[in-house]
Amino acid sequence: MATPLNLKELSKQEIRFTAGHRLCAGCAAPTVVKMILLAACDYPVVAASSTGCLEVSSCISTYTAWKIPWIHNAFENAAATLSGVETMYRALKKQGKIDRDIKFIAICGDGGTYDIGFQSLSGAMERGHDMLYVCYDNGAYMNTGIQRSGATPTFADTTTCPAGAVIPGKPQQRKDLTRIMAAHGIPYVAQASPSHWPDLMKKVRKAIEIPGPKFINIFTPCNRGWRSRTDDAILLSRLAVETCFWPLYEVENGVTRVTVKPKEKKPIVEFLKAQGRFKHIFEPGREQMIEAIQETIDKNWQRLLKEEEISASGEKVNE
Repeated sequence: MATPLNLKELSKQEIRFTAGHRLCAGCAAPTVVKMILLAACDYPVVAASSTGCLEVSSCISTYTAWKIPWIHNAFENAAATLSGVETMYRALKKQGKIDRDIKFIAICGDGGTYDIGFQSLSGAMERGHDMLYVCYDNGAYMNTGIQRSGATPTFADTTTCPAGAVIPGKPQQRKDLTRIMAAHGIPYVAQASPSHWPDLMKKVRKAIEIPGPKFINIFTPCNRGWRSRTDDAILLSRLAVETCFWPLYEVENGVTRVTVKPKEKKPIVEFLKAQGRFKHIFEPGREQMIEAIQETIDKNWQRLLKEEEISASGEKVNE
């Protein structure tokens, strides 16, 4: 029988990502990892992480925070590595040398997912490996100096697109990787947030029970790179959902469903003003920048609601 996803029962389970790691105080990544592994508590898990904050801070020399088999991969190949492990597992199980039902989960940052690792991720999903790939999205290459990534929001100030008189932060739109993964036609894709932990854990549990390739994008605030308070990770995660900057939804077998709808959709300024990386857009004369961000969010939110409506009616979404 599956362990119920309630606090009383989950509190009895072993924490498979321990204290004592070197991640920054207030970082949301360890919280996300603990939630993922607790959601998968009924199974043995083999995990892989590409180079990044989580990797360098959770396994230092002979010390590790992982209480499961865990593989450190190069920046670009976590999905490829885990594909090989999953293939070996299937072969050994077919030969009768393994009789356990093991789950395979990649947990990687946005630099190693949106950009450097996208090729191996796309290939693993297209080949159909039975694995879950989770991206902890903190919106930049935080481990190597807060450089912009494909996940960095428009107008955010980073070390490679610094806000100044000529360039107002990152000029490009962030890559919508969740929709790109859904376009692969894989069985399950979702977005989640640690502020809504039951939703996050239900999605992880659902994903690991579905055969084939799965992808979940999880919002993961970084106070160092976002220049926010060290105790604001959950607050910012909640604001990202309530402003629809980070809508919570899933695409299961091509059917889109919004899993959390804000009772009152908040203006994006409430999310932006809590982060120092956006302080320049609140300067006099830059009001149009906030308006542009709000307009994009509103458009994307309405598009998502329309896709859900069409999915519910049984019609095919026309891209």
